[in-house]
Amino acid sequence: MEHRIVVLGAGYTGALAAGRLAKRLHREDVTITLVTPEPDFVERVRLHQLAAGQDLRPRPFGEMFAGTGVELRLARVTAVDVDRRTVTVTAANGPEREQLAYDTLVYALGSGWDDGGVPGTADHAHEVSSRPGALRLRERLAALDAGRSVVVVGGGLTGLEAATEIAEARPDLDVALAARGALGDWLSEKGRAHLTKVVDGLGITVHEHTAVNAVAADGVTTADGRTIPAEVTVWTTGFAVHPIARATALETTDRGQIVVDSTMRSVSHPDVYAVGDAASATGPGGKPLRMSCASGVPMAWQAADAIAARLAGTKVPDVDIRYAQQCISLGRKEGLIQFVSADDQAVDRALTGRTAAFYKELICKGAAWGVANPTMGVPSRRRRVVRQETRSGARAETAA
Repeated sequence: MEHRIVVLGAGYTGALAAGRLAKRLHREDVTITLVTPEPDFVERVRLHQLAAGQDLRPRPFGEMFAGTGVELRLARVTAVDVDRRTVTVTAANGPEREQLAYDTLVYALGSGWDDGGVPGTADHAHEVSSRPGALRLRERLAALDAGRSVVVVGGGLTGLEAATEIAEARPDLDVALAARGALGDWLSEKGRAHLTKVVDGLGITVHEHTAVNAVAADGVTTADGRTIPAEVTVWTTGFAVHPIARATALETTDRGQIVVDSTMRSVSHPDVYAVGDAASATGPGGKPLRMSCASGVPMAWQAADAIAARLAGTKVPDVDIRYAQQCISLGRKEGLIQFVSADDQAVDRALTGRTAAFYKELICKGAAWGVANPTMGVPSRRRRVVRQETRSGARAETAA
């Protein structure tokens, strides 16, 4: 009998897991199905660039996985039944529903925008955690006249990248950043100094130690009663996990992440693996791995290698996931590479300026290249027919 592997989600982690499984498993009795509603790979780490008016290179999944043996299914996941080992999906281009049976499930549905329940945020704020959101923000920014104001709420990596990208692309706008703590307070002294220099040079007004408790069409209200005017508000305070896992019998955290062991295997259902933002895994120092590409990529490798080893009956690799750096783009000309300890704490070393911007660009290109070339250097798994859905919804067949 065939062993059916179904991968849900084709962000960095899902796409990498599917590709690595295809690379590791050269067997006639294994099938790999990748489920995603998007026909193209979304470079999430570049969505702030898309919002600021830059165009991103299209990366069609059909081309990426041609000849790999991975079946691409363009559909949205609507339910997972871990007791019956089935996934319910709805066709991306129509109402048709279908159930996919699996023997091994890789859950990589990731996370999306989290408005934190703050009044007015869902109605008036923009987000850059999805391509549709980034495109809506792009359209709104393009419609702003010179001198109009934009406030980015959230002083983390996403907020810093969004604020600096917008300020560099639109120097005619009045850009502000509202952060709960001090600007870059988790960075080293050198990192904070460079961040402050860049932010000041771009003319960004920083509101430190500022919590926002309401959003309106013309600005935000802070916890201490102040108003920060804004024609556009960008909300970047965090991410919310896709809700489907919480609705299953899987053991999840309070945030809805699937609890996994060091091989990314569910602690409650051994035929389910979870990777990326969807998973709660323990890293160095007993700390949970943070939601990030830096965590998700090695998690995807770990899961794929563990699945392949268990199917082959060989030793399961169990490699510690450790951090090395935090890469922050500060527009197209500036960057900051904050080196960190294994448990993600800043150390007294940082790379800054154009060199850091180039470094970050290499990291982004490398991650996209890994997704786009899932089985590079490995012969095709086998000659078999791979069904794919075209953009029009028609079924196409190619030899793999």
